[in-house]
Amino acid sequence: MRLVFAGTPETAVPSLEALLASRHEVVAVVTRPDAPTGRGRKIAAGPVAEVAVAAGIEVLKPAKAKDPDFLDRLREIAPDCCPVVAYGALLPKIALDIPVHGWVNLHFSLLPAWRGAAPVQRAILHGDDVTGAATFLIEEGLDTGPVYGVLTEPIRPADTSGDLLGRLARAGSRLLVDTMDGIESGLLAARPQPAEGVSHAAKLTPEDARVDWRTPAMHVDRLVRACTPAPGAWTMFRDDRVKLGPVRLAAGGPALSPGELRAAKHEVLVGTATHPVALGEVQPQGKRRMPAADWIRGVNLIGKDAVH
Repeated sequence: MRLVFAGTPETAVPSLEALLASRHEVVAVVTRPDAPTGRGRKIAAGPVAEVAVAAGIEVLKPAKAKDPDFLDRLREIAPDCCPVVAYGALLPKIALDIPVHGWVNLHFSLLPAWRGAAPVQRAILHGDDVTGAATFLIEEGLDTGPVYGVLTEPIRPADTSGDLLGRLARAGSRLLVDTMDGIESGLLAARPQPAEGVSHAAKLTPEDARVDWRTPAMHVDRLVRACTPAPGAWTMFRDDRVKLGPVRLAAGGPALSPGELRAAKHEVLVGTATHPVALGEVQPQGKRRMPAADWIRGVNLIGKDAVH
């Protein structure tokens, strides 16, 4: 089939590469416009655009998917299908109607669970044991379209959202190619999502990523892992923001009040509503990431100093 691939971040790269290696013809890529990135906030193309340029594929970067020039070019290309992975913009019906077989999205959850922008983060935060990926036909509702195929993936106890998303991106790329194969052959039909089991995965904001030490240790652990690498978990120490890497549950540690800091021999403990957690890497404001034990040696703890 003639394909136009839509995607923007690193998460979408394995799928684009898998489609390029498949029997299908990727004739163009649709991606978000170049945007500021990195510490210097320099304007740069996204990872998908870079792969497409290296492969000699036409790259379309509409500000909005309803732009007339973009829609006209898409009609000229006349794709059979448009596979989508983390494109990052809404697709209007006028665009959805152009490819013969529609737009088929690879979504990183077992639909209808965790419809929305942050399915992997929400699955970790919720404490799910298993997640997965699904390919489905995009319609105007939010991730409501009929499903072509699914795969499952266990959530490991130490998984961050970055870890889990990386595995799903790689496994999902194979599912997306299989879906394109099945659509082309006519042997694969999409099935409506069940009405039961619907949940929504709103994007986690930086404010959501602030740790509340009055919650149980297990929740603190899940929140930090869900927010790693983005938007990045954090807390306040004195008057400075401190970014947090994944923590370790320290059941059996000393009794500490929520947020209370305790410097042990080789670790730094923080009290929660239940038992303490041991901090991993931290990044004080304006400084590099470092082991928590190195950080605590430089701050001169006073009495019952606490994070909050």
